[in-house]
Amino acid sequence: MPHSNRQQTYGQVLEEVRQGQSTRRHLYEKLESVLDDKYFVVSFFTMFGHPRVLLDDADADMLEELLQNSGIKDRELLLVLNCPGGDALAAERIITICRSFSKNGYSVMVPKQAKSAATMICLGAKQIMMSTTSELGPIDPQIGYRDSQYAAHEIIESYEDLFRKANKTRGRIEPFLQQLNRFDARDIRWMRSAQQLSESIAVQALSTGCMKGKRQSTIRIKIKPFLKPKFTKVHGRPIYHDIAEKSGLNVKLFDINSEVWKIVWQLYIRLNHAASGHRGAKIIESKDDHYVSPMPPFPEESDQ
Repeated sequence: MPHSNRQQTYGQVLEEVRQGQSTRRHLYEKLESVLDDKYFVVSFFTMFGHPRVLLDDADADMLEELLQNSGIKDRELLLVLNCPGGDALAAERIITICRSFSKNGYSVMVPKQAKSAATMICLGAKQIMMSTTSELGPIDPQIGYRDSQYAAHEIIESYEDLFRKANKTRGRIEPFLQQLNRFDARDIRWMRSAQQLSESIAVQALSTGCMKGKRQSTIRIKIKPFLKPKFTKVHGRPIYHDIAEKSGLNVKLFDINSEVWKIVWQLYIRLNHAASGHRGAKIIESKDDHYVSPMPPFPEESDQ
């Protein structure tokens, strides 16, 4: 018997050190309880830092598998989302999945950062729960181009600026042609399509969600801070709750000292530790189920 107890204690300590799912189960139960059991809480957590770990189609499959086996029943899905972004089409799939399992719409809670394609998932929600330090971000595409990472609009604008100068010059045109040779017109066309795709997904998500009934032209104007890079200047700059509210999003603001947010913060810290360790880079879980995707090989990094 003493030997059995020592093994149990040792196992518990290992689970706490590596922050296994069992160490967070009570936080999901507490969060659902303080929210009056209205919500079925699921975390979708992707690590930041290096190597960057981005949203992709496999994540949508993991989320759907979890929800297929869940006890969500008639409750509303509350997605606790922390992610740097990734594939826009994967984000669109996740919106569809969340709406399919939460018939009256789903809500998103952002403990820290939901950027780029993750912001698109927030735009598909009926409500976005935030604190004053929660961050959304612009949804303009970032492109891996010539072994570097650029905002698509920067490449397109550089190309168009050179083209205009070449057309207007009355002197030697060769310097402009030499620089234009660095671009491929097919790449520029593809980047414009990527911009249009991001905007289309965002506007469609809002027109069938929290901005239902509004014209798409009106929605585009309202969400300019998310669509127009000139507003944030750089892609990584945060968009906080005040700008999100002014953009017409349904934001529920929590005091960072409230009981709810203290639970959410504990969940964030534990998930961040688990995702940053050897267990995996992406975690999708509820109080009952747990899915982890493997850490991508270091030091390779996706250029999506």
